[in-house]
Amino acid sequence: MPDITINCPDGTFGAYLARPKSGKGPGILVIQEIFGVNKDMRDHCDRLAADGYFALCPDIFWRQEPGIQITDQSEEEWAKAFELYKGFDVAKGVADLKVALAHLRTVDGCTGKAGTVGFCLGGLLAYIMATDSDADCNVAYYGVGIDERLDDAGRITAPTLLHIAEEDGFVPKEAQAKIKAALKGHSHVTIHSYPGVDHAFARNKGVNYNKKAADQAEARTAACFAANLR
Repeated sequence: MPDITINCPDGTFGAYLARPKSGKGPGILVIQEIFGVNKDMRDHCDRLAADGYFALCPDIFWRQEPGIQITDQSEEEWAKAFELYKGFDVAKGVADLKVALAHLRTVDGCTGKAGTVGFCLGGLLAYIMATDSDADCNVAYYGVGIDERLDDAGRITAPTLLHIAEEDGFVPKEAQAKIKAALKGHSHVTIHSYPGVDHAFARNKGVNYNKKAADQAEARTAACFAANLR
């Protein structure tokens, strides 16, 4: 699976592209956590490609330091990840994601339909893509900061899933309750809540990985993509 380069108005950035064996299929934009386009994100892309999708994971930290690939296994890596997170420009990052989404749709063999899936910071960005882009569907895993952007939910017109970890150390229960109350009854939003699990329960080999919750969320995500991208 290749690393590719994507042009945007103020530069170029890298991305990992996984292709389905058939050479044809819909696209999914995979939005990274604060650890960069690392093995976990590439593995997510590879699994989606095995399911018949073109999966593209762009480097959204390229303006700060291109090519970041770290883990959650050491204090030094956490410090680096939070440094990048604090320096991240959300507006510019979303602009990059829109460029990446448009690029994905033009990849040879892509049907033109494309959704998004994001984790952690990427979960917030997937929610923003739901409010501010033309993605065909969107999935956010334990997005941090969604509770601060609920006024934008009226702009969501494509199917959107939110996976919430009930014991999320970065999304307090008050924020979770606010999200659920604000989006209750929204015709395009479905919320799944996972009891007893912490933030990043679907991060493969991560410190909070929970197989039962991760498998359940993955099945729901797969159903969303199958229903809206096939």
